[in-house]
Amino acid sequence: MLNVGIIGASGYTGAELARILSTHPEVRLTVATSRQYAGKPLSAVFPNLRKRVDLLCEDLTPEQLVDRADFFFAAVPHKTAMALVPTLLAAGKKVVDLSADFRIRDAAVYEQWYQPHTCPELIAEAAYGLPELYREQVKQARLVANPGCYPTSIILGLAPLLREKLIDPSTLIIDSKSGTSGAGRSASVDTLYCEVADGFRAYKVGGTHRHIPEIEQELSVLAGSAVTISFTPHLLPISRGILSTIYATLSSAVSEQDIQALYESTYKDESFVRVCPAGIFPATQHVRGSNCCDIGVKCDPRTGRVIIMSAIDNIAKGASGQAVQNMNLMNGFAEDCAIRGAAFFP
Repeated sequence: MLNVGIIGASGYTGAELARILSTHPEVRLTVATSRQYAGKPLSAVFPNLRKRVDLLCEDLTPEQLVDRADFFFAAVPHKTAMALVPTLLAAGKKVVDLSADFRIRDAAVYEQWYQPHTCPELIAEAAYGLPELYREQVKQARLVANPGCYPTSIILGLAPLLREKLIDPSTLIIDSKSGTSGAGRSASVDTLYCEVADGFRAYKVGGTHRHIPEIEQELSVLAGSAVTISFTPHLLPISRGILSTIYATLSSAVSEQDIQALYESTYKDESFVRVCPAGIFPATQHVRGSNCCDIGVKCDPRTGRVIIMSAIDNIAKGASGQAVQNMNLMNGFAEDCAIRGAAFFP
């Protein structure tokens, strides 16, 4: 059994990690940290974990943590993670970091969008944890940078077309919508029920969302040249789920049937990417609670554009489910262990 710890267990991603790991036959959850709820049972913070997780929340230093587990999930805010990871790695532990601290390969770009980086030497070592693109690197890694939720939906949605150079990357327009859990569990006026229910709005408009450099980094790798995107996120009045609608101009004459076939061929062996049948499009309620990414495509012959729609659960494939998928790969477990369940519906 692999002893596993969750650092930052009192947020939504920490709770989802605990829920998934409680069903994992190869691991034992041995420590869960939370400054706010130290001394309180995690199942009291999240009652859905009653009789499933019996740990007390603890407030521990990195030096204290290293004796409590062999593998760690860092489900903590940006900057906090980079202060923890070096100590864990030096002690021979493996880590999946759910923050952005090791996702962006250029430290200067990271510092432009976030804050100064205190251990930039680890950035080059970190594997970008999107298994469908970097499976072999993840298997060999001791540090994995778990992708952001918006980037996961967008990169998987665009990968086949960019690899085959079937679209003009300079024409990319991405319109994404997320449930309110993407903003985290901390109290905020913007995510109060009365501020969100019965409404729909954009936020971080005009190229200001922090996921942009991560998205552009990975799309540039796929395209083989620098990619700049127009990206506008929106807040949906639902708890969990992301739907990204992506527009691009086709760079060559290709039929919708050929594009459909390309997606089906690209993802035919991927357990967690489901290409919708022609004429069927993804919906957040069909991936809720699952580690799946559903993708649908449609050509618009009038404008010469292709439209890609991609749906994920932002807490699962967009965070904790994908983190467990990476843990499985890093430790030689079945990749879908504990995350193969179907979506919650209705």
